[in-house]
Amino acid sequence: MTATDAFLDSARRTIRVESAAIGDLAQRLNHDFTRACELALACRGRVIVTGMGKSGHIGKKIAATLASTGTPAFFVHPGEASHGDMGMITADDLVIALSNSGNTAEVVTLLPLIKRLGTPLVAMTGNNGSALSRSADAHLDVSVAEEACPLGLAPTSSTTAALVMGDALAIALLEARGFSAEDFAFSHPGGALGRKLLLKVKDLMHEGERLPKVSAHTCVADALLEITRQGLGMTAVLDSDGILCGLFTDGDLRRTLDQALDLKTTPIAQVMTANCQTVRPQMLAAEALHIMEERKINGLVVVDETHRPIGALNMHDLLRAGVI
Repeated sequence: MTATDAFLDSARRTIRVESAAIGDLAQRLNHDFTRACELALACRGRVIVTGMGKSGHIGKKIAATLASTGTPAFFVHPGEASHGDMGMITADDLVIALSNSGNTAEVVTLLPLIKRLGTPLVAMTGNNGSALSRSADAHLDVSVAEEACPLGLAPTSSTTAALVMGDALAIALLEARGFSAEDFAFSHPGGALGRKLLLKVKDLMHEGERLPKVSAHTCVADALLEITRQGLGMTAVLDSDGILCGLFTDGDLRRTLDQALDLKTTPIAQVMTANCQTVRPQMLAAEALHIMEERKINGLVVVDETHRPIGALNMHDLLRAGVI
């Protein structure tokens, strides 16, 4: 076996072991997970996540995920908590404590103080009989059959299981709170992610004279002139009241040509796509992108509450804005 083969075999084994650990985790979910969610939703203060060593690193990520998905949270180092940072924890908070053994000294030391405050405690351990699990109001079992480390020493599968359990908790709470894409955008204002989440359709759409539109009685040839003039590869089709009744795109043109129809006499209403997908101006641009990708289309018409077109948007607009 070459060195390259050995590297790949090792990597594949690690992935298999950790994947199995996650699969087992789903089978052990029970009423304690529900109780943990209920405690978090009832929390009037903040969720305080704590853990030592590698569990602490996972705890920091869990706290960050909770905070960015609608559950106010922050991480407190258990060693620092014993030297003054316990002042960060109040009776209105919820503590989530991570320890694979459930007997980590720095974490166990905090248990009498947490109980004295009356602060609810959720434990995340790999040991159902540990001091931490016995003290908890809800215990999330993140035990694993084996670590991916062949020595069984380096936390690998166990930290992955804890991370996944934290994600499961955060997403369950997100859904229970009705946390929206706009809420998520508010907590991610910077960089490319901020552009993707904060930009709205109204910020990017072509409106006014830049909006391609024709009446339902317009012939296909004249509709093509409008498409060419506006350069969006489509045009909205309006009825006599100015309400959107369809869309004509480059794809519709190809289908029209296949039918060998006379472009100068065929009304656009005969070959347009009726009941086309539309979006509203307040929608996030990222949501519009999702619709385009899901429906495999390159453009959208923006309509108001009366279904009158007020703008148009295509994939190139999203690309230029950095949403893609």
